[in-house]
Amino acid sequence: MASFSLNSLPVPHPPTRKLTDSSSATLRTRGLKPIVVSGNPPTLVSAPGRRIVAVGDLHGDLAQTRLALEMAGILSSDGQDSWIGGETVLPYFPECYLCIDVFNVLVQLGDILDRGEDEIAILSLLRSLDIQAKAQGGAVFQVNGNHETMNVEGDFRYVDSGGFDECLNFLEYLEDYGGNWDEGFRKWIGSSERWKEEQKIPQNYWDPWNLVKRQKGAIARSILLRPGGLLACELARHAVVLQVDDWVFCHGGLLPHHVAYGIGRMNREVSDWMRCLHESDTTPHMPFIATRGYDSVVWNRLFSRDTSDLDDYQVDQASDLCLCFNIFIVSLLSLSTQELLLLWFTSSFRLLLHFLFFLLNSMIQSILEETLQSLGAKAMVVGHTPQMAGVNCKYNCNIWRVDVGMSRGVLYSSPEVLEIIDNKARVIRSKRDTYNELRVVDYT
Repeated sequence: MASFSLNSLPVPHPPTRKLTDSSSATLRTRGLKPIVVSGNPPTLVSAPGRRIVAVGDLHGDLAQTRLALEMAGILSSDGQDSWIGGETVLPYFPECYLCIDVFNVLVQLGDILDRGEDEIAILSLLRSLDIQAKAQGGAVFQVNGNHETMNVEGDFRYVDSGGFDECLNFLEYLEDYGGNWDEGFRKWIGSSERWKEEQKIPQNYWDPWNLVKRQKGAIARSILLRPGGLLACELARHAVVLQVDDWVFCHGGLLPHHVAYGIGRMNREVSDWMRCLHESDTTPHMPFIATRGYDSVVWNRLFSRDTSDLDDYQVDQASDLCLCFNIFIVSLLSLSTQELLLLWFTSSFRLLLHFLFFLLNSMIQSILEETLQSLGAKAMVVGHTPQMAGVNCKYNCNIWRVDVGMSRGVLYSSPEVLEIIDNKARVIRSKRDTYNELRVVDYT
């Protein structure tokens, strides 16, 4: 495990607020302190005694989303979309059989939008669960990913055709609620399936009505998600970086220069951009450090690449080039020395490449440790890059990668979630795993 210094970069501490809920008496009875949130959007969260559940990219797949949340023990399986995270009974420590009531905090790592047809329904479900969770001593947090920022920017390249249809249906549905956005948005999860069936278009893609409706769907999406739009303002409620106790959550990855810039500052700038809060009438400024560029918070893949497979592939490709070069060189020499030189050149080159990859991994680990030290954190959790091996950790388990590509629009893999209890992290891969320990990493 990495050691953590007290001489960290300063992190701004915005005004704090407690999550008010109707279970305060219950929390006091059980000796739990209330959840305290700093920043708007939330940046620093104190959630003592809570079980934290981290869920990766969902990409518009409502069925897989429900399955993941049910598997994590925070969503009812009766179809009522009820939060049961305040009543979950779980083994608290792997070495004992004592079961206790656990209050839950859910963190979703972004990329709810694109590649699926139930994006708004998932956002509605999470909002509904957040309201229910607060009433039971828990909470639901989201961080925005690159696909959220792309859509607010007007980049619809990865939108599923059903996603355009949902936007059009949702706008028509909102007319029944007048100006009551909160109620209409929260209840969309219970109405989306009915609207989908009632508004289903003919199967012929090139039918004139289909083309007109898809154009209307693109316009509806632009209205909802442009800076200042209703859905853009909903996304603006959420951070791009969130720290819950000793754990940092972001979509792509946090780097030292992001921390120096200020995570609260980044969160506010992205939120203001999405809300279209700017001083002039010109196009709102898009925060580059958080949302654009290969090393921005939502696009960074430095920690999420599966380099164990990538390294071998690159070594093999480079060795092939080296082999061609060797053949050319030894063809100029005597036949008696060809085999020896060929073997020496190839093996030395492969050894050099492996050493370079070792140095690269050491540098990445050093960058990760510096980032965590500057925040006083123990580990970081990211999404963004589908993990073929499932949820996993790397760099002395200082980084957890939780995107498993569960959506039908990505890999359609089995859902997995990360559970953190009392700084002990483990992966849940099925409902059975809720009560059976897999790999447990202890950060205490």
